[in-house]
Amino acid sequence: MAIGACDHTIHQHQHHHAWDREHAPALEVEDGASVEFETTDASGGQLGPSSTAHDLEALDFERVNPVSGPVVVRGARRGDVLEVEVLELALRGWGWTAIIPGFGLLADQYPTPWLKHWNLTPGSPTALFGDGVEVPVAPFPGTIGLAPPTPGPHSTVPPHPWGGNLDTKHLTAGTKLYLPVGVEGALFSVGDTHAAQGDGEVCGTAIESAMRIALRFRVRRDLQLRFPAFETFGEAPGDRATSGSFVTTGVGPDLMGAARDAVSAMIDHLTRRAGLDANEAYALCSVAVDLRLHEVVDAPNWVVGAWLPHGIVRR
Repeated sequence: MAIGACDHTIHQHQHHHAWDREHAPALEVEDGASVEFETTDASGGQLGPSSTAHDLEALDFERVNPVSGPVVVRGARRGDVLEVEVLELALRGWGWTAIIPGFGLLADQYPTPWLKHWNLTPGSPTALFGDGVEVPVAPFPGTIGLAPPTPGPHSTVPPHPWGGNLDTKHLTAGTKLYLPVGVEGALFSVGDTHAAQGDGEVCGTAIESAMRIALRFRVRRDLQLRFPAFETFGEAPGDRATSGSFVTTGVGPDLMGAARDAVSAMIDHLTRRAGLDANEAYALCSVAVDLRLHEVVDAPNWVVGAWLPHGIVRR
């Protein structure tokens, strides 16, 4: 479904800065509805085409990472899974990447603010980084999730078991994200849209850019999840499986723990959906599943994905 042809629209001013089950919904929709979201960039509009690196030192971190919403999906209840199909993303022409003091995987080695502006030409498959250096454009939402079951507010900066700042570059148009529902109606929000990003987002920012994004929602009761999962169809950025993959994730403060959770979730998936016993599923993970680091900078939690290519299991 094209941008502008959705059933509903969430406008840019309808946003918030924390996950909270007490947020009043901006919109209520039926199961199966499509919604267009107008998002703000990760700075919350504090940076613009004329900004300099000096402006990074004045960022108000209470305003960063706003998310548009929340949306109530009627019929969603705790224990369900909300399927979020990414239909389309539309660029707005300008983006930025920054090294922000105190933020990023190598923050101790890069204490000086640095800012790069990007010209994001609609329809262009690449964005120019510098002379002879071009980056493939593959837009996706960096922050996407549901209200938590625990009382809030909860920051939108780190990822959480209910979603949030997953910074998973594979959630491009055509993918489906599966989120565990913690409250009635799910209370979905999205923001922090990126034009491109590497796995890990190591300096702390991607190509940050406001966008419009079209999504479709479906309530699933045939899935059981503790952490987000997603599915790609066809070749996704960095995906070696040309027919797509089913991906489970682990989200937490320890990378090894997140990796264990991602693999455990894949074992659960294989035993439920493919009829394998636990030993078979664990062994299959070892020979056919790829572990990937999706996000390693949004403290205190990190995201690891376990990738199972479609076609491995034909049952």
